[in-house]
Amino acid sequence: MDVVGLLHARGIQPSPQRIAVARYVLTTDSHPSADEVFARVRPEAPALSRATVYNTLHLLVEKGLLRELTITGDRVVFDPRLEPHHHFVDDDTGAISDIPWDAFAVEQRAPLPGVDVRDVDVVVRGRRRP
Repeated sequence: MDVVGLLHARGIQPSPQRIAVARYVLTTDSHPSADEVFARVRPEAPALSRATVYNTLHLLVEKGLLRELTITGDRVVFDPRLEPHHHFVDDDTGAISDIPWDAFAVEQRAPLPGVDVRDVDVVVRGRRRP
């Protein structure tokens, strides 16, 4: 993935710290929190601060490169998959994984009065079988 080119294309000035954060968060299969991104990227970018991670993540969301999700309580995570899909949360580990969109039939039977639906995301919770 050409992270520098992608950042430029979205009007983001690619500093070394932004590149390191984007390279990780845009290619991961996990759904990391800002603190998890910080812990993962800091070894390769020692000058990285928590504030830079938070600011970069929010900039990537603003520019349409990431989704910000609150799936479990007040824990905010970031998802690089922008196409429609759902999520599974493992009760034992808290791990979040993707579920294909067509795994569930999502149908709006009637309009919701006074509501413009922006997004639908089914969150399935349970335990993985051994």
